[in-house]
Amino acid sequence: MTTTTSLIPKARGTLARTSPTRELVPAPPPPGVRRRELTGGEGLLAGLLTTLVIVILTVNISGFPMASDDEGTYLAQAWAVATGKGLAHYTYWYDHPPLAWIQLAALSWIPDLFGVTGPAVTAGRVAMIPVVAACLLLVYLICRRLGMGIRASATGLLIFGLSPLTITMYREIYLDSFAVAWMLGALALVLSPRRNLWHYTAAGAATAIAVLSKETMLVTLPAVAVALWQNAARSSTRPWAVGGYLSGLVLVGVFYPLYAVLRGELFPGPGHVSLIGAWQFQLANRSGTGSVFTPGSGSYELVQSWLFYDPVILVAGLLATAAALFVRRLRPAAVAALILVLVAIRPGGYLPAMYVVQLLPFFAIVTAGMLDVAARAVPRDRRWWRPALATVAVLLAAMLVGPRWVAGNHRNLTADDNAGYTAAAEYVHTSLPDRANATVVTDDVLWLDCVDAGIPREQVIWFYKLDLDPAVQARLPNGWRDVDYLISTPALRQDPSTLPLVTALLTHSTLEASFGPADARIEIRRIDKEDPA
Repeated sequence: MTTTTSLIPKARGTLARTSPTRELVPAPPPPGVRRRELTGGEGLLAGLLTTLVIVILTVNISGFPMASDDEGTYLAQAWAVATGKGLAHYTYWYDHPPLAWIQLAALSWIPDLFGVTGPAVTAGRVAMIPVVAACLLLVYLICRRLGMGIRASATGLLIFGLSPLTITMYREIYLDSFAVAWMLGALALVLSPRRNLWHYTAAGAATAIAVLSKETMLVTLPAVAVALWQNAARSSTRPWAVGGYLSGLVLVGVFYPLYAVLRGELFPGPGHVSLIGAWQFQLANRSGTGSVFTPGSGSYELVQSWLFYDPVILVAGLLATAAALFVRRLRPAAVAALILVLVAIRPGGYLPAMYVVQLLPFFAIVTAGMLDVAARAVPRDRRWWRPALATVAVLLAAMLVGPRWVAGNHRNLTADDNAGYTAAAEYVHTSLPDRANATVVTDDVLWLDCVDAGIPREQVIWFYKLDLDPAVQARLPNGWRDVDYLISTPALRQDPSTLPLVTALLTHSTLEASFGPADARIEIRRIDKEDPA
């Protein structure tokens, strides 16, 4: 007979028969499945494993991977928040909700605590470390609350944390990392064995924060809904759980559109940005990257780059997702992984480089879950097989997965792909002439370094803005001749034909200094203002 949870009122007397509860009695887990909190020695184990991964992740964090313009943009936006300049270093146009870089601004004191030096992006990556640690611990906790054993839960944490793809992507400054941490937190809350009403309300708030950190995280909301539905009692308790979740979700989530309404920027109109206008661009007007199944498309090449770093977690996670959909206790994580995969393979969509950040923890959870299911399939009278099977599994992993992960992480731990950026930042700080009066065009990776070097904020121009922002163009009545220096980077040179003023700067400039290898060189170029147009 299936046991369901019952409503236990806290009040006493006659009122107790009619008052809604705030605490739900947990139903016993399925046979052989035990749900525990992270206390005592188990909490220490999870903490030690997390520390191990964080140590590996921080080794050479400044050297690899190469800094991206997205990292510089989010870091500059966090700087604008931290210094009271606004929600962005340029006009905030609702391209993404701002909560993630607001959180990054709140963590900006961490690099100073450890005396971090070097380019601004290095400091930003160090500030992200607590976010990664939270993701690791939450993966372990969710595994336990999905009924996995300690070994399987630890395996899930290590699959997630030691994958070369995770080490690469979670080192970078991405909004997705914040969103993942909050969505994992929401899932852990609705899976809590204590089933207090505040858990569901807090889970709703955490879901809203996840979406306000990166809007694409909204697609995983059904996974939390499935977990809530399964974990709440099949009685009058379920409406209260659903109501609490929706209350937290709406009360926190409404602040973003309310901000746009109060600023008169909800609807598109002349002379101002708008929230709905940004949605229209993101959903309808943004160019797609092609199908992941079409060789040569942007999406195909991106998936190939993910597979280059680590095919193990991607292939194993995909197979485990298909199987975990049929295991009730693993279904919430499987639903999240499945939805994220379906969004990635949709035809004609836009697939960003950091999308895999959202997928990795759920792939790790379902992979560990299916290993746990396999271990529990051993008959009770043959439990002595389990140590032998575990030994075989460890040996197979050491032979098949270990060498690939060691090779994949070797570059993470040794390559110095940011040597050019580091040298260029140092040159700007020490050798760029007349910094207090210079106007410099650069990418967003070095934008904050230029500001920190003493160049006035208004005179450091992100190269996209030079051609696309009327406010920036108004400050340069003579066009490219009003620029003193161009810092040419791979991102800036990627497609200059679509940016006429950037092309003019590259044409009418003289090389002053060059750093880094030929295929990723950073050039300091002085503008030749007397050249004919």
